[in-house]
Amino acid sequence: MNSVPPTPFSDAADTWNQRFAQDAYIFGTEPNAWLSEQASVWQPGQRVLCVADGEGRNSVWLAGQSLEVDAFDVSSVGVAKARRLAAEKGVSVNFSVSDCDTYPWPLQAFDGVAAIFVQFADPAMRARLFANIRRSLKPGGVLVLQGYTPRQLDYKTGGPPQLSHLYTEAMLREAFADFELIDLRDYEAELTEGDRHSGRSALIGLVARRR
Repeated sequence: MNSVPPTPFSDAADTWNQRFAQDAYIFGTEPNAWLSEQASVWQPGQRVLCVADGEGRNSVWLAGQSLEVDAFDVSSVGVAKARRLAAEKGVSVNFSVSDCDTYPWPLQAFDGVAAIFVQFADPAMRARLFANIRRSLKPGGVLVLQGYTPRQLDYKTGGPPQLSHLYTEAMLREAFADFELIDLRDYEAELTEGDRHSGRSALIGLVARRR
């Protein structure tokens, strides 16, 4: 019997530990542009969760905006670099090492959730992730999400090669149909987020409030 070769994320922790095992920050240290554009939906002192935050560029920046920030990632190497970045910037972030399924997801605890390029998730994991995001937001809490659309498969400037992992407007509308839609934008832009997200990119951004 032929064995099935492992997917790139069959061992997500090991995959990302290897990718982050260099001094450079592979996605850079500046925040994602969509996140920084939309972050005014949250007020100073509010509590925000950064999902799968890697080396900490987004959580550290949000903490610098006077938000109370929690962040997690499956990679212990990435979280160590995130802690180092937070120390360099003089901010405090509550970091933890966890994957999207084992993170405790406190009920109605967050005023906001940032989910930026969390596209390692296959459809089944994505459904669980979106359900956990929903349960962890307070009523009135706001989700800021960014991902790649299927057109990204032509650009090849970042993101997963699997069509099933990419986002469409219809899919996000359905997934968050019970939220108040603040912004949903399918667009293209030049990304300069380290070596991994660089060049013309097919993007989608969502901002939605839990009712």
